[in-house]
Amino acid sequence: MEETNENKQAVPPVSYTEENIRHLSDMEHVRVRPGMYIGRLGDGSQAEDGIYVLLKEVIDNSIDEFKMGAGKRIDIRMEENLRVSVRDYGRGIPLGSLVDAVSMLNTGGKYDTKAFKKSVGLNGVGAKAVNALSVRFIARSIRDGQQREAVFERGELVSDVTQASEEENGTYIFFEPDNTLFVNYHFRPEFIETMLRNYTYLNTGLAIYYNDRRIISRNGLEDLLNDNMTAPGIYPIVHLKGEDIEIAFTHSPQYGEEYYSFVNGQHTTQGGTHQSAFKEHLARTIKEFFGKNFDFQDIRNGLVAAIAVNVIEPTFESQTKIKLGSLTMAPEKDAEGHPYTLSGVSVNKFVGDFVKENVDNFLHKHPEIADTLLQKIQESEKERKAIAGVTKIARERAKKANLHNRKLRDCRIHLNDVKGGKKEDDDPRLESSIFITEGDSASGSITKSRDVNTQAVFSLRGKPLNSFGLTKKVVYENEEFNLLQAALNIEDGLDGLRYNKVIVATDADVDGMHIRLLMITFFLQFFPDLIKKGHVYILQTPLFRVRNRKKGVYETVYCYSEEERVAAIERLAPNPEITRFKGLGEISPDEFRHFIGKDIRLEQVTLRKTDAVKELLEFYMGKNTMERQNFIIDNLVVEEDIVE
Repeated sequence: MEETNENKQAVPPVSYTEENIRHLSDMEHVRVRPGMYIGRLGDGSQAEDGIYVLLKEVIDNSIDEFKMGAGKRIDIRMEENLRVSVRDYGRGIPLGSLVDAVSMLNTGGKYDTKAFKKSVGLNGVGAKAVNALSVRFIARSIRDGQQREAVFERGELVSDVTQASEEENGTYIFFEPDNTLFVNYHFRPEFIETMLRNYTYLNTGLAIYYNDRRIISRNGLEDLLNDNMTAPGIYPIVHLKGEDIEIAFTHSPQYGEEYYSFVNGQHTTQGGTHQSAFKEHLARTIKEFFGKNFDFQDIRNGLVAAIAVNVIEPTFESQTKIKLGSLTMAPEKDAEGHPYTLSGVSVNKFVGDFVKENVDNFLHKHPEIADTLLQKIQESEKERKAIAGVTKIARERAKKANLHNRKLRDCRIHLNDVKGGKKEDDDPRLESSIFITEGDSASGSITKSRDVNTQAVFSLRGKPLNSFGLTKKVVYENEEFNLLQAALNIEDGLDGLRYNKVIVATDADVDGMHIRLLMITFFLQFFPDLIKKGHVYILQTPLFRVRNRKKGVYETVYCYSEEERVAAIERLAPNPEITRFKGLGEISPDEFRHFIGKDIRLEQVTLRKTDAVKELLEFYMGKNTMERQNFIIDNLVVEEDIVE
């Protein structure tokens, strides 16, 4: 018999007394609420994980010294991908304030715009968060023959020594993240190198030595584009610099748009007001230069661009500083009453004025580049108009398909939500993801296992079309591609992207691998920036389940490789039960929760200049040449040869 509300016993209220009121020290508060200070924790497998935020916070302080004209070198050493030290040769933290500067919130030199005029570290939080979240933290400052060293363990001061020193002035920071918070973490060198290169692009003349290997840039954002473009520009990179602003751009043969944006040296991976202003005014200036009614979409198709601005007291949307909010460039006067160059100017106007004047002048002075640009725009316009009818029909078809029921099991929180996360806490929008699956059984298992707040599921029907060498018309003519594009909301670029992670989830067999390659080909062909910006992943699911019953309870080990299977058999002997998972649909929803929850294994799809994408796609996805046939024969592996 169902219990009625009248029959239920009232639950007594929880007591609430003075004993429930707690005061946390600064360090305790950071450890209890780390998301407020560094966003997500993570294990270092993804670029936005907290250990990289810790490193960035330390390096930011050294970069600020360089910006103030103190120290042109930073030494960074990584030990076993677990521990880091950063040594700069700036002014050094005032010795009397060293301990407070690294352990007391709302304490630091960045509040004084006379000492730090255009700093990215504004909140007096960075080094303190690193200290609190590290199992060991050392801060050493050398100033004029004196050295003070403070040693902390999980934010607690354990040693404080001042003595004479013959070392050059500057600051040394060592930290080892707390592995009870960052479980099984490891720093990945490729993420660190990208971070360090970005610092040098934005601070020309600064030399960063990473494990004794020098990283330096002489040409700023021009070097950034040259190092990151995977297709050659159709004209030389346009590189323009002004007071507190630098831009660089060119067009490539690829589809879509690609942007890199920075504020005070901080890589704003989610863009913001400066990037939006740059996109709008660059397209508008080019349109007005040619005096033709070009569509902005045609002007920006194939554009690869970067913008960096320096502002006083920037407003970011979160402590992790990945998106710039709305702001003016500076207050009217500094602490000494001197007027700022950019007083009261909005970011939009500041960027717009610079772009309009300088890009227009450049195009007038370089007619050969202007002619090439005009030809590129006209080609994009011609292709767009040729498929205009198909595009309109496809958009209507996508609406009528009722994505939320037919192809897409959506989640509640999306990357492009205006209000989706706490500005001072771990932003759930960054956890938003979509699984692209094959067939109803696999999508059904994931749908029943997923977190409905942040995980969406898109179900493919059969194998996708091989899109290599095709024009964008196929995106609208092919139902699967059309509906997927609509689900991701990337038709007009990544600004509207609804999910931070686009996860290809296929079976661990030959067919599944083929579907995986077809999806990656699709993204490389039409939306390469989706991969370049680190949004595309491959879901790793176990190949085997090895378990053994002990005292009536199964001890289970999920194995993702043959080596893990052998190790599990040895550990669980005797007579373990071994199950070979042949498809995602064979894994029950209860088990699937283990694979897409907090222990999810994702392999990020990366794209670099050295990857020779055009040649790779031509060889593997192009015409079936004899050379490729011979390659397949020479490398053929039969599954029975691996698993008996």
